[in-house]
Amino acid sequence: MRLGALLGPVDPTHPNGLATQARQLEGEGYDSLWSAQAMGRGFMVTDPFIALTAAAVATDHVELGTGILQLSLYEPVDVALKSFSLMQVAGGRLLLGVGAGSTEVDHEIHGSEFSHRFKAFSEKLALLRGWFNDGAQNGKSISPWPDVEGGPKLGYGTWDKGVKRAAEDFDFWIASGMHRSVEDLEQIIPDYREAGGARAVVSTIIVSGETDVGELGETLSRYAAAGFDDAVVMFIPGAPAPSEIRKLVS
Repeated sequence: MRLGALLGPVDPTHPNGLATQARQLEGEGYDSLWSAQAMGRGFMVTDPFIALTAAAVATDHVELGTGILQLSLYEPVDVALKSFSLMQVAGGRLLLGVGAGSTEVDHEIHGSEFSHRFKAFSEKLALLRGWFNDGAQNGKSISPWPDVEGGPKLGYGTWDKGVKRAAEDFDFWIASGMHRSVEDLEQIIPDYREAGGARAVVSTIIVSGETDVGELGETLSRYAAAGFDDAVVMFIPGAPAPSEIRKLVS
């Protein structure tokens, strides 16, 4: 199983903090770096496209993913252009994880109706895929460079009935290690595999000052045994050193 990490909030007095963090995590052997999209939580989370651009410049080989981008809140053409642009920096390392979102405050901030998010997600996903296909929709083109045409690999952050859709329509599935128990994930991943799902990622596994490293190692082993291909941890200030956590996954 591969191990990734979410890029965390940085000290605003250290503008190179994201790049430093990304460089350190790559140097310690992390396989992927991710950035989430969240607003209105009492602290600022860097826009994922900005965070991943900083990480792309600072690193050489780790994969870089959004985990997740709430597509229902975006204009698809804007996501396409940003993705194409980031691919020019990151090359084939970009993984675009998208979803409808699960937190109402994010939608309130955007003036978007939370109850309509799944319908909006499906409509915008269809448009995004059209832009990724050849850079054009309805006779209008954003003229992507040939080497980025087709866009990045797309993943779906979802649960319950959406897991089958993730298996059938996406390149990978992102499950929440923060909102779902290990038992929940062990029970549902067979459904994903039976539906033909490929890469399975369990993300946002919280690591804080209260984390028992031994117990975390057991949890990661259970995810690996269940069949997850990637585990992505989220470090909270005061957490054990990333190098210590990296040793838990071989």
